[in-house]
Amino acid sequence: MIDLKFLQNNFDLVSQKLQKKGVDSAVIERLGEEFASLKAINAKLEAAQADQNQMSKLFGQYKKEGKDVAELKSKVDANKELIAGYQEESRSAEDALYTIALSIPNLPDDDVPHGEDEHDNIELRRVLEPRRFDFIPKEHWELAEMNGWIDFERGVKLAKSRFSVLKGQAARLERALINFFLDQNAKRGFEELCVPFINNEAMLQGTGQLPKFGDDLFKIEDENLYLIPTAEVPLTNLYHDEILSESDLPVLMTGYTPCFRKEAGSAGRDTRGMIRQHQFDKVEMVAIAHPDKSDEVFDMMVENASDILTALGLPHRVVRLCDGDLGFSAATTIDLEVWLPGQNQYREISSISNTRDFQARRAKIRFKEDKKNRLVHTLNGSALAVGRTLIAIMENYQNVDGIIEIPEVLKPYMR
Repeated sequence: MIDLKFLQNNFDLVSQKLQKKGVDSAVIERLGEEFASLKAINAKLEAAQADQNQMSKLFGQYKKEGKDVAELKSKVDANKELIAGYQEESRSAEDALYTIALSIPNLPDDDVPHGEDEHDNIELRRVLEPRRFDFIPKEHWELAEMNGWIDFERGVKLAKSRFSVLKGQAARLERALINFFLDQNAKRGFEELCVPFINNEAMLQGTGQLPKFGDDLFKIEDENLYLIPTAEVPLTNLYHDEILSESDLPVLMTGYTPCFRKEAGSAGRDTRGMIRQHQFDKVEMVAIAHPDKSDEVFDMMVENASDILTALGLPHRVVRLCDGDLGFSAATTIDLEVWLPGQNQYREISSISNTRDFQARRAKIRFKEDKKNRLVHTLNGSALAVGRTLIAIMENYQNVDGIIEIPEVLKPYMR
């Protein structure tokens, strides 16, 4: 959640940043109105409390002077009722402001480039040259059919569209990728964790999926529980409402989970194949860092994801997102996009974000420094999206006869 004190002192600046992130001006205006309402009622409350203190002091003076305190007592009692009313109004105004603030995205960092959407993102560098084929490379669904790797029809039969079944070599390759990713992350100091795939509402609110993106989540009927959309949710919230010591930082975590998303806003996009599924596997990196060190951790996470793709021999590019394309919780994001020769384009395979203290404020994750509690910075990123890596291997390692080679680094994991 954005810092409401910062909002109070810098409303115009915050408004400009939020507009760059696509927040409707009417929402920003309402946020300002609710903040002004809270400020006004708190001013009345403080004035009434000051009057109460002043009148309370008069009791002693009146008794010394032998004055009748009946009228004063009546005024004090009436003012108490006034204060109680103001306190209730203040709580209501705070709740209204908090409710709106929960739906307001994080502010982009000052150095995030301005732009409307993904077309305005900035390519920072390319890693590895795409292979030159002496035949027209096939897309992954064609290769899947030729090799019997993916059964899309039975995935639909078992569930509905955008579900699939991996078979034989593809299923083994999926498992090999998960283990390879976890091992590579461990070499960078990330502790492997196995977490619940179902989380409660408070956890999803803590990392920013709720209330804004409730329509994209699979909710458990008659339960305050949801299937997780990413391991970012349980990994980050392991420290929900906790205070760490400064020496604990950074906390580096990695974990494999399936991820579940309704893809509510992607109707008509990537309907063929496995690019956009309702259920997909991912290995996630999450870091909880000291605010002064989070940029350093962020760079390490980007480098790690890129190194994994390089080890797999997959050409990719590193892209800095503009403010109009940033995710809800992100202050800054670097995407890694892998080359898919069958599609003749780069596609996102990892998105690494620093949320600064946005999630920490929502989830109440703090650390103690010089006997004071401070909010940590939280970071998250894929290393990597497993299904998309499988697709990239299929398309980049295909032969003219449709046979798919296995990258050398994965062969020990395929035994």
